[in-house]
Amino acid sequence: MDKKNWTFKKYFRREAYGWKGTAKASKRMAEAVSEMKKAAKKDSALAGEGAIELFGRLYPALMQIDSSSGVLGTAMNKTIDSLIPFIIQADWDINTRGKQLDKLYEAIIEDGWGTFDGLRDCWGEICVYPELANIWADRLIDDVKEVFSKQGASFFRGSDMCLSCLLYTKRYEELQALLETISSPWWTYNKFGAMALLNQGKYDEALDYAADVSSASRTNNDQHEIDDFCESVLIKKGRIDDAYEKYGLKIPDYGTNLNIYRNICKKYPTIDKRKILIDCISKKGSKGKWFASARHSGFLDLALECAKAYDADPKPLLNAADDLCDSNPEYAVEFVVEAIRAMLTGSFYEPIEQFEVRVAFRKLTEIAKKNNLHGLAGKLFDKMLKENWHRSDKRLITVFEKAANV
Repeated sequence: MDKKNWTFKKYFRREAYGWKGTAKASKRMAEAVSEMKKAAKKDSALAGEGAIELFGRLYPALMQIDSSSGVLGTAMNKTIDSLIPFIIQADWDINTRGKQLDKLYEAIIEDGWGTFDGLRDCWGEICVYPELANIWADRLIDDVKEVFSKQGASFFRGSDMCLSCLLYTKRYEELQALLETISSPWWTYNKFGAMALLNQGKYDEALDYAADVSSASRTNNDQHEIDDFCESVLIKKGRIDDAYEKYGLKIPDYGTNLNIYRNICKKYPTIDKRKILIDCISKKGSKGKWFASARHSGFLDLALECAKAYDADPKPLLNAADDLCDSNPEYAVEFVVEAIRAMLTGSFYEPIEQFEVRVAFRKLTEIAKKNNLHGLAGKLFDKMLKENWHRSDKRLITVFEKAANV
């Protein structure tokens, strides 16, 4: 492949995308990543050059796009995270790598969005050669000292790059001395001091350091990252129970409950998964929203408890009934009954229509017929309907007036 013949270049010209260009730009970024993955199989150096070439074109090409929704930022972060390894793994000698990083640094300085915040944090690793990392640290350190010593708002894009290089080259004393000049602690920078202590095996000191930064910080913006760091230190030290009790159940407000639960289980493989789920439900509440977590984990008894909650969503319940029709038909019947209850009594952004209730009732009769569970289905359905008749949507309840015989 000609080093100047990247297909992505024609799609990333200056101001190539307009205000509503998010979808098209996201598609082109994914295609560019695929192009470099293909190149990396034959020539790691070429793939690294391609990554830096693309990085230099991102902001100029995308700067006119409306980024307020966050979708574009997510796509860009995914692209950058995918390509950083290509830069690190590129087979360059120290001189070539130095020239390539100079080009990348220009892209970082010209960026108007903070696109490369995560990349700057690993600048030391990107240098690969300790000698090169030392050069970058020395190149940036005077400007960093000046910025850190100023009171109030002051920012230099090379600050975290310099700290990363000091950490990578194990210049721990210089790193800590530099951090002590910061007018106000900020985890964005102080995390490098915590990692320096951790790299030296000073686990308790690293935890104390993080706690001090947390208490001295004027905002709580960094608390989640500080908690993640402390949790990782405790896990690394083997204090699994302490990590779980103190940090494991600090459930974020973003993401699906299923992914949150799976991530906790992955992080704590030695802790019983059922216990984790029960703890999550107890900690966060909204029991009905944990149905998918219980169901996909095979805890059908817990799933049924979640299905009976006031805030259960009928759609996951009906999907589960379809999947369990043959393997666990009794639970399938119960889930459909609870789905119908949720339809009749719940409050939804889009109102439930009568045809949706009829479809659910038809599903109940089909499962009951297929598995000879007419008695169970009828008993559960009649009980549910009578108990919830007074608080059901009268627009929907007419579907069952004859069936309920009330």
